[in-house]
Amino acid sequence: MRGAGGTEGGIGRFLIGLIMMVAGGYLFLHNINVSVGFGLGYRYFSFWGVGITSGMVLVPFIFGVGLIFYDRSSLIGWLLAGASLVMLGFGVIAQTRFHLQNMSAFDLLTILVLLVGGIGLFAGSLRSSKGVL
Repeated sequence: MRGAGGTEGGIGRFLIGLIMMVAGGYLFLHNINVSVGFGLGYRYFSFWGVGITSGMVLVPFIFGVGLIFYDRSSLIGWLLAGASLVMLGFGVIAQTRFHLQNMSAFDLLTILVLLVGGIGLFAGSLRSSKGVL
């Protein structure tokens, strides 16, 4: 009988690795705080030393939407609106901050051993046990 992934690596190693990997990944992601500094006054980009805020990005968006409503085939309107939306999207992503919660070194090491050890067992179970790649 073949094991995990059609190899002879072992179903037990596969399941234990999968459980460890899922538990470690859950605990790691559960301890991360995500915050976004999105607002009309926040500085998103800087061109030639001039800070571009999200409010400034909305101005060409408004003109673009106006041009689209005036003439739906207006290429300039579509470019202004599309570029503004892309800049707003990148601005939100650029302002996203990730912070790891305060935890003891033991907690962090336990999470990392579960995550990385699970990945190792999982990947090792998909490899043939005969020593041939």
